[in-house]
Amino acid sequence: MLGLLLAVTPTPSPTSPVDENAVTPGVVGFLAILFVTLVTVLLIVDMVRRIRRIRYRNELAERRLQEQPPNS
Repeated sequence: MLGLLLAVTPTPSPTSPVDENAVTPGVVGFLAILFVTLVTVLLIVDMVRRIRRIRYRNELAERRLQEQPPNS
């Protein structure tokens, strides 16, 4: 009985009719990645601008406070 179980060869799993090496995302995949990249770059540029603007406003506010004469 044990010899019969060991002698049974496993059946191969069904193979896909599509060649896995030939599958590519194509134009749609390229355009999707390009869109995500462009949006990310634009968001980063906008964020840097906003941070720089806030930093300059804080520096100007500090200068104004330092230039004001102390109230007596």
